[in-house]
Amino acid sequence: MTHNRSKPDDRSDNVERLQDMVQNTIENIEESQESMQFSNEEERQKIQAKNQRREESIRAMREEIKDEASDRENGYQ
Repeated sequence: MTHNRSKPDDRSDNVERLQDMVQNTIENIEESQESMQFSNEEERQKIQAKNQRREESIRAMREEIKDEASDRENGYQ
């Protein structure tokens, strides 16, 4: 009889992973802003809307980073 066991919850690198995700998202925003100079009005509006969603994601990820760092400081493994 085989038991399927899920992997234990490993949150040890969550802060670093989230920080990488924030940095990648910032780079995507910067690259898309550079491409806007070659875009028509419709494409610029789409890029601006997407960047706004990216900014919201960054805020959420930064909040999660704070939570994860706090959990780490309080001894969560």
